[in-house]
Amino acid sequence: MGVTSSDLYDETDAQRYDEDNVSVSTPEVLNPMLDVLAELAHAGKVLEFASGTGRITVPLVNRGLDVAGIELSPHMTAKLREKMPPGRLPVVVGDMATATAPDVGNYSLVFLVFNTISNLRTQAEQVACFRNAARHLRPGGRFLIELWVPQLQRMAPDLHLAPVQFETNGHLVFDTYDLASQECMSHHYRPQPDGSVRYGSGRFRYLWAPECDLMAQLAGLELESRWADWSRSPFTSASPSHVSIWRKPEH
Repeated sequence: MGVTSSDLYDETDAQRYDEDNVSVSTPEVLNPMLDVLAELAHAGKVLEFASGTGRITVPLVNRGLDVAGIELSPHMTAKLREKMPPGRLPVVVGDMATATAPDVGNYSLVFLVFNTISNLRTQAEQVACFRNAARHLRPGGRFLIELWVPQLQRMAPDLHLAPVQFETNGHLVFDTYDLASQECMSHHYRPQPDGSVRYGSGRFRYLWAPECDLMAQLAGLELESRWADWSRSPFTSASPSHVSIWRKPEH
């Protein structure tokens, strides 16, 4: 396993993960994403960086794709194993910036969704992640990321805090930013059945779409498409997120 600055999801995190992310695991949310990923794969090999509990990889395998994963947390991988055996979905436990999956150099698609590149909290590691994706791709293959656009305009003056999410189930999210280092901490408040509130936090390094393009260029990849969402809406200065695809040249 490589050395990474990412927070390691422990056993408690892994047990809670699927329940905490029910709202982004419905068919209405997943199917547009799965359609795009299957189309880009062109029936070739697919690799997910940060494969987690299999929220995306398992349904892709069920669609008939040849899928593998790299995941830092053995606890998250153990949850995936409850859903699908290694023979159908191999997963390497390691750092997505450095770990090597089987059949390196032969993947049609490497993807990294749900803002997870920000889990790497240094620019150098994020650059290494792009290079690792390029290393796994065959010529003509594609690297896709889904990433939020930091909502700095929402920050209260002098507080460096921005509201991010207010769900109907009462789940609240606030982000705090260090503008000098591009570090971010997300603060989650989830109501519990007993009336209490469970607090959790995660540390990230945010990055901008043009910064991603430079990282891709350093890895020898070329920007092919950028959308605001999985429905391929145009990406604009008002978009809160983007889905970006870079292609490895044929020669």
